[in-house]
Amino acid sequence: MAEFVLFVHTQGQPGIVEVKVSETVTESELFRALETTGVLGAGEVFVFIEEADRHIHPHEDRPVIGIHHGARIHLARCHHIRTMVHYQDRTIERNFSPGARIRSLKAWAVREFHLDHKDAVEHVLQISNTRERPVSDTPLHVLVPVGSCDISFDLVPEKRVEGSGEYCSPS
Repeated sequence: MAEFVLFVHTQGQPGIVEVKVSETVTESELFRALETTGVLGAGEVFVFIEEADRHIHPHEDRPVIGIHHGARIHLARCHHIRTMVHYQDRTIERNFSPGARIRSLKAWAVREFHLDHKDAVEHVLQISNTRERPVSDTPLHVLVPVGSCDISFDLVPEKRVEGSGEYCSPS
């Protein structure tokens, strides 16, 4: 039987842990594999596959949906992450799966704010009250502090035109 290597991201912990499972892994077997590697830790943790909205359950013997070689597994303390995005004088809010990536969040914000394609490509998400601009494949839960299930972003120009007429990166 073939094996899949999965990449496990854990809320509040840096880095990625690799876990090997059979290609026919069930939800309960995946939990046992995660326990064996020690990534589950103490307390209640929800396990999500990729950007799925539904978490898997530790006692279910059904096959894991969406599993494949190289899949990202997300361990989070939140069922969902309340996400706000600010753009100019507007704010939008939505709950996202902990495994949702920044690119999905930006695509949603662009649609909600009705940005045209040219404006959309010139803007990035920046964590509110910081200068941190996470890369597009970053899972949302990695950015949320432990103990929180909320995060706020600003949709900002990637480069600003300064008085000299030159493009400058924010510093």
